[in-house]
Amino acid sequence: MKYLLSILILASLFLASCQQAEKIPTDLEGKKTYLKTKQAELRNLQKEIAQLETDIEAIDPEAKKEKPRTLVTTQTVAKSDFNRFIELQAAVEAEDMVAASSETGGRITSLKVKEGQYVKQGQLIATTDLEQVKKSIAEIEKSLELAVDVFNRQKRLWDQNIGSEIQFLQAKNNKERLEKSLETIQYQLTKGNVYAPKSGVIEIVMAKAGEMVGPGAPIVQILNTSQVKVAANVPEKFLRNVKQGEMMTIEVPALDMKTKGRVTMLGRTINPANRTFKVEVNLPNPKGLLKPNLLANMLLNDFSAKDAITVPLELVQQEVSGKDYVYIKKDGVEGAMAQKVYVTTGESYDGNIIIKDGLQGGEELIVTGARGLASNALIKVQQ
Repeated sequence: MKYLLSILILASLFLASCQQAEKIPTDLEGKKTYLKTKQAELRNLQKEIAQLETDIEAIDPEAKKEKPRTLVTTQTVAKSDFNRFIELQAAVEAEDMVAASSETGGRITSLKVKEGQYVKQGQLIATTDLEQVKKSIAEIEKSLELAVDVFNRQKRLWDQNIGSEIQFLQAKNNKERLEKSLETIQYQLTKGNVYAPKSGVIEIVMAKAGEMVGPGAPIVQILNTSQVKVAANVPEKFLRNVKQGEMMTIEVPALDMKTKGRVTMLGRTINPANRTFKVEVNLPNPKGLLKPNLLANMLLNDFSAKDAITVPLELVQQEVSGKDYVYIKKDGVEGAMAQKVYVTTGESYDGNIIIKDGLQGGEELIVTGARGLASNALIKVQQ
């Protein structure tokens, strides 16, 4: 091997001296002729070096050593289904959020619940002071006594054909009107108690005991989070990619949670302000971890391909000319070698890219050590 090194050094010095002595032509034809001459000299020199290596290996068996190989790892190129997803910002919303209110209004005499307390449907929430209603009942009852007495007198006279018909009808109408008024106000008396319209948790207490509330004014807000929905505004260009009832992947970063749910609602209109439509996905929430207004991500599948050949994106290299290529393992005369294969790429997602042309599947793709390799370079596959 020392002899070979000496010869290579001498050959390099010889070429260098020749270059210094020879004058390189300046015209185009002269340069082409000069290049062909030097190429022929290089081929002859390579043949002499190969012959010298053979002679040296025959004389010195120890000089015949295994050529250096690049240590690599490989993986088999396989076909699989490819799916690309678009991440849309979404938020958790409560499916059931209702307010408990008094139908009659009045002063709250007692509040039976507090924030965070779980209540069942029909449970007593609060009671209101109906003293004004009671006084109105007493007033109507008093007027009704007189109306009934007047009606009875007019009826007796009418039965005896005494008096006018209009007087009898007025007395009858007055009595019946007061009876209906009494019936209505007595019904209001039953609305003094406020009950929970649905089961859930008391989210907000809006009025306290002793305060006045008007008819229909909310006293507490009840939130039922056993079932929630995730809502997102989807750009209109994905209108064909979302269908009612299809499964959608939902991610909740704060809880490090990933789950799936069905699309339960598609917006019927496009928001002119941002050109989006609303999509809702219902999710069960038995443990109550999903809170209203919690941020979430909705993964929308915008591209799919069946039996696609995919490789890791980082393994696709590019020449200066712009051509993409990968290295695969091939068997040569001297063992395993690296082969450069030009490929045509397609869609990419999550670190993988589709190979449209160049690979058929089943090839041994070089993974580790692919960077810096040259075509036909000797390699050793690490097991």
